[in-house]
Amino acid sequence: QVQLVESGGGLVQAGGSLRLSCVASGRTFSSYAMGWFRQAPGKEREFVVAISRSGTIEYYADSGKGRFTISRDNAKNTVYLQLNSLKPEDTAVYYCAAVDRPGPVVSAKLYDYWGQGTQVTVSS
Repeated sequence: QVQLVESGGGLVQAGGSLRLSCVASGRTFSSYAMGWFRQAPGKEREFVVAISRSGTIEYYADSGKGRFTISRDNAKNTVYLQLNSLKPEDTAVYYCAAVDRPGPVVSAKLYDYWGQGTQVTVSS
């Protein structure tokens, strides 16, 4: 079992920014492709962005392209999601996920480990 803990969510005004973090347990973080997903009330969980095991390949959903940035620091067992130019429609619980694959991995069904989520609320 791998534990993932997200943090950094909060309440911001439209146009503002947040930096989300996801810290993983264990000694094999560098073996995992990582991803971020989000889920708003009454809607299905949707893909946001993924990063490869090597950290050299990133794949973004159109919703966040140009506004969101994923990165990872293997020395800290941490993946980050920088959220800029936030819009009210970005309001959701944001989840990080991990899987032992080269990646990037887009499908939620392929991920084995999930965090508890962190709430992002964007007011207008």
